[in-house]
Amino acid sequence: MKLGTLYGIGVGPGPAGFVPVAALEALRHADLIYAPRARGAADSVALQCLASAGFIPAPDKLREIEFNMDPDRSVLSEHYAQLADALAVELRAGRNVAYLTIGDSLTYSTYGYVLAGLRERIPDLPQRTFPGITSYAAAASALAWPLGEGKERVLILPCPETPQELRHEIETHDIVVLMKVGTRLPWVLDLLREMKIADHCAFARRIGLPGELLASGVADLVADDAMGYLATLLVRRNPRKDR
Repeated sequence: MKLGTLYGIGVGPGPAGFVPVAALEALRHADLIYAPRARGAADSVALQCLASAGFIPAPDKLREIEFNMDPDRSVLSEHYAQLADALAVELRAGRNVAYLTIGDSLTYSTYGYVLAGLRERIPDLPQRTFPGITSYAAAASALAWPLGEGKERVLILPCPETPQELRHEIETHDIVVLMKVGTRLPWVLDLLREMKIADHCAFARRIGLPGELLASGVADLVADDAMGYLATLLVRRNPRKDR
């Protein structure tokens, strides 16, 4: 039997219309749509993003995947192996499978692990990956905050574990896109204030979704009010200069 095709689809960070037209066309041809959902969450954010684009999957096509982002790599590896096994069964049966991911398909995305696992199981796997809008691109646009001008050096970075590490990265780059901040936000904000750069940094959380928070300048941002999933910090070492 002919193999089905895997579609990796970045649905964007939330705002309506941030899903590529080509990706929506692929979704219409998919026999099954896999949507990740964080453990303990009532709804899949990926499905919310998709609904904002006017596409609601038929219930018989939808498969929600519960993710527990366990820090134990062996637990995560076992989870991704089981998921790849399940998808491989469907693809070998000739069914086209779409896998949704928040933001861009291959930027800090679970899809990358799934794709790697499937390529191990089906080396000749037909697949097409559609790019999506990243959270930091959406944040920059929402705040009219240039992400890089001229020869500015931009670093995309999961938040380090210590202020010392983050200070080093800020001091050696012009702009730092800080992702996966989580509960580190209080000391991150303290560091930006200590470095006297908080006024020209920016923060975005849940762009285009309920609970959205946008801040151009973070000197007065209260960490307890801002912490949460789907948050991005844009850090500029020096004030922007007119060119």
